[in-house]
Amino acid sequence: MRSASDRSPVRAKAFQPPDRGRSMVQSIEITKVSIRDRLVVDANVSMRNPQDFDFSPRASMEGTTLSLLNEGGSNTSSSFDLDSDQMIAAERDRMLELRVKFSVEGMHGVLIHKTMNTKTAPNAKKLAEPRWKTILPLLM
Repeated sequence: MRSASDRSPVRAKAFQPPDRGRSMVQSIEITKVSIRDRLVVDANVSMRNPQDFDFSPRASMEGTTLSLLNEGGSNTSSSFDLDSDQMIAAERDRMLELRVKFSVEGMHGVLIHKTMNTKTAPNAKKLAEPRWKTILPLLM
């Protein structure tokens, strides 16, 4: 029988703590900015690994430029120049609705033979997409 000092620490099989030493986000791209009830920002976020869950977006505005970045030591950011109507909505609400579409670059390699999309039947189901929607305060 082994003593307590000889035992190695036990780790759960399925749990792996996130690696905090490197950035989880590979790139952020603002694709569209529009106005509905408030300023709405659509963005594509590319992650490095499918197990990366560390994404904390922050929005700020300097002049007429809206910047979106990931908090936590990441240098990845994206910016967008707002027009006058978008500026009025941003200054009025001082918040924005962020809609994010996530992707993982190179997870499956390059597809050579693509399966046909058979969403033609009336009861056809749409495949799930990794999307996220939140409201962010806007730092001015």
